[in-house]
Amino acid sequence: MMLTVVIHQPDFAPYLGFFQRFLNADLYVALDHVSFVYGSRGWTHRDKIKTAQGAKWINVGIQKPDYGAPINAVRMAEDRAWVDRNLSLLRENYRGCAGWNEVFPRIEQLMHVRFDLMSDFNLHFLNGILEILHVDIPTVRSSTLQPEGNKNELLIELLQKVEATCYLSGLGARDYMQPELFEAAGIHVIWQNFVHPIYPQPFGEFIPYLSILDTLLNCGIAGTRDLLWSCK
Repeated sequence: MMLTVVIHQPDFAPYLGFFQRFLNADLYVALDHVSFVYGSRGWTHRDKIKTAQGAKWINVGIQKPDYGAPINAVRMAEDRAWVDRNLSLLRENYRGCAGWNEVFPRIEQLMHVRFDLMSDFNLHFLNGILEILHVDIPTVRSSTLQPEGNKNELLIELLQKVEATCYLSGLGARDYMQPELFEAAGIHVIWQNFVHPIYPQPFGEFIPYLSILDTLLNCGIAGTRDLLWSCK
């Protein structure tokens, strides 16, 4: 039996293409045991939305972790002010957009649920977005599989543990992926084929690769589903 698997960090409110892979997969392995990347290269706790001043970060409030701490050890900030900041930022820039009335209350509800760990909050938020999009895919946390190794070897081990036959990878992995190693392990590598659609946005020229929140608030739920499936 064929089993196509996606492996990726449990990011907060990622872009449309993140969810497009799930339409072509049977299982999502949430890569929660690898080191959290903090600072300018980190995306796990944040993504971008569009404002009158251009793209701007929307962040999950976290406590600064120790260097090299795994994603599943990063703790949420005790101060909940970040929730109000995020919601205010969305109100300021998306009120009046096509999806505002139906989407914002659901985002607000997801934001207000408390968790001690960032990975728990992120997966809660991802599951909420998947429910909105009517995308159903089972999830396994990598930390429950007790993998070893790194990079290609780590991915292959995870895939073997879930008995995957195919690995659906994002294009960003081409820099370090060695497909021949996967093929030798009996796992066929499939590269994501995603062309970002253009949809109405406020504040001038279209900016691609923003958070799924931008798509949902601008296009509404039905419109975002249509865009997602058109990219399948």
